[in-house]
Amino acid sequence: MLRVIVRRLLQLVVTLIALSALIFIWLRNLPGGPVEALLGERATPERRALLTKALGYDQPILVQYAKFMQRVVTGDLGNSIRTGDPVTEVIGRAFPATIELALAAMIIAIGLGVPLGYLAARYKGRLLDNLSIAGTLLGISIPIFFLGYLLKDVFTQNIHWFPPSGRLSTGLDHTDVTGFFVLDGLLTREFDAAADALWHLILPAVTLATIPLAVIVRMTRASVLDVLNEDFVRTAEAKGLRHKTIRGRHILRNALLPVVTTIGLQTGALLSGAVLTEKVYNWGGLGTLITGSISGGRDYPVLQALILLAALVFVVVNLLVDLSYAVIDPRVRVR
Repeated sequence: MLRVIVRRLLQLVVTLIALSALIFIWLRNLPGGPVEALLGERATPERRALLTKALGYDQPILVQYAKFMQRVVTGDLGNSIRTGDPVTEVIGRAFPATIELALAAMIIAIGLGVPLGYLAARYKGRLLDNLSIAGTLLGISIPIFFLGYLLKDVFTQNIHWFPPSGRLSTGLDHTDVTGFFVLDGLLTREFDAAADALWHLILPAVTLATIPLAVIVRMTRASVLDVLNEDFVRTAEAKGLRHKTIRGRHILRNALLPVVTTIGLQTGALLSGAVLTEKVYNWGGLGTLITGSISGGRDYPVLQALILLAALVFVVVNLLVDLSYAVIDPRVRVR
């Protein structure tokens, strides 16, 4: 198990270095570049030359990259072109909002997807199975932004069950400890704030969870159907084992590997879906920060850090998926 962890960590480091190099070179070669973004309409040949030298952009690309990596290792990602604030502070203010939304969406997707997929496989061809297939097809087909506006119109404008946007009600006092508003309310015993944050979280989380929920249901159903036809399941039934033991130890555990892979991929993909969901619900997370950095003057330091952060999250999630294989299937540890 230790060898598996060390090998995966080494692969993670190599992957991140390669991704950082590609992102660095790509952003440096975009039309305009950071110098034009900083100078804007004041750009003259003299000003460009002075700023290019001051920023070190006149040096060879490998030298620039080496200096960039030195700053990254020390936690210095530069300053935002738009606000002048350190990039770490800019991202730190938005990061908890997106993570809170993504975690809530995955809890909904996993909590409903795995049981529904198992039940659909167990009752194959019956009403529940047919409804699950139709529901997952609908969930995958509907664009997130359209579903978001639809749910928002129905549940906030017509029947007024949920708030229309934001993370907290206006004027509500709360203590910001971690940036995760639900958790902060529980930690500081401000239960009104925690309940209000949770109430604001439900609708965006349901919107974001629809696609991963549909994918997890389908993958669980297909994986369980494959395992149900295996000889060891029939042998366990012939031995007279309890159905609870057969379901948990023999069917679900052996069907989980492809499901866990799907969960890992969908968790990484939530970052792209969060951009649209946050826009619809004015959530104020990384999605809002990305759109603002692109449309608000090409904030290259923030964009560079956000792309690196997204890559880091995706790689770490896949590392956790690989490690979970060894927990679910002991044969992985042996190999």
